Amino acid sequence: MEQSREGGARARVSATVRPQRIGFLLLENFTLMAHASAIEPLRMANQLSGVELYQWFTLTDTGEPVCASDGQRIMPDASVEAPIDLDVVIVCGGVAQKKSIREAHLQFLQRHARRGCIMGAVCTGAWALAQAGLLNDHRASIHWECISGLQEAFPRVLVTSRLFTIDRDRVTASGGTAPLDMMLHLIARDHGADLMAAISEMFMCERVRGEEEKQRVPLRHVLGTSQPKLLEIVSLMEANIEEPLELKELAGLADISRRQLERLFLKYLNCSPSKYYLTIRVNRARQLLRQTSMRIIEVATACGFVSTPHFSKCYRAIFGVSPSSERSVDAKPLAGLMVTPTLPSARLFDERVSLRACVPAELARLAAEGESTFGSVARALRAPLS
Repeated sequence: MEQSREGGARARVSATVRPQRIGFLLLENFTLMAHASAIEPLRMANQLSGVELYQWFTLTDTGEPVCASDGQRIMPDASVEAPIDLDVVIVCGGVAQKKSIREAHLQFLQRHARRGCIMGAVCTGAWALAQAGLLNDHRASIHWECISGLQEAFPRVLVTSRLFTIDRDRVTASGGTAPLDMMLHLIARDHGADLMAAISEMFMCERVRGEEEKQRVPLRHVLGTSQPKLLEIVSLMEANIEEPLELKELAGLADISRRQLERLFLKYLNCSPSKYYLTIRVNRARQLLRQTSMRIIEVATACGFVSTPHFSKCYRAIFGVSPSSERSVDAKPLAGLMVTPTLPSARLFDERVSLRACVPAELARLAAEGESTFGSVARALRAPLS
């Protein structure tokens, strides 16, 4: 990228930038939604910049079609033995991930890690990285269903409950749309916050979630079915946020005594019912602050707080910042100017690779050239500063 200082620092997308090559290793029964969430930001980055910033390839162990968890059969671009020069490798996992991992997958991952590739995973794909020994002493995210299992099976992996984790040259995201947030942050890191913001607008993504945000693990997954009364009470709490119920009311609705109620929370959730209820309400407030334009006093009322000062005090006690600071901090990532990217050092591309491996990104770029948004971010950056 070229740097212009007329009227302030501003970066421009250069057509000479070598595309970053990303290989998506598809495991059997991988989750199509997580895979699409990871690829689509790359496509849009190319479209909005008007430059092929990224190339992507889908790989399987044999090069044969693989079945996604929804039953769709996907034809990959190549096998793991294809001599494609990659900068990043991302494992796409899904259902029954342990049964889907083959020795060829592990060898492929280890080989590319030795070459200095950034190694990543989405959904349950982190299990394959851990099994290949590539997550030792690294923080990693995985879908909440597998958090406990991954911790137990691989003690050296620092498993987190975060939506996604970027730890040095390891990038991992939980399932669903979390890979979208992770890829947007990686794009911003390489090509600037303006491009990230433009991509999120195209995808009608109201807010790019940060790395610090955690997955919401259903309580029934933590407790199982052994504590129906506790699950019932928590459901009542979640359904009565604007007008919180008294503990006596909650106990009565669950047909237990208040003393039994307090014992259940202390034994299984390690806190008092009042504190748990407060945490639910403050977490809801955080969502409203980040996702809506409601005034702080309106958020406080919607979450059952009698006054703004009381709301602010409780909010700061749990999150360490005031409600107003939360809103301003969350808005910053979308407001920055483009910065000079840090791209992987160029490697020689093996010309023996079939042109078929270059088709997905190239076809997407050609199809987008007629769109009004093609190169829109680059054009905006080239426009004179007022």
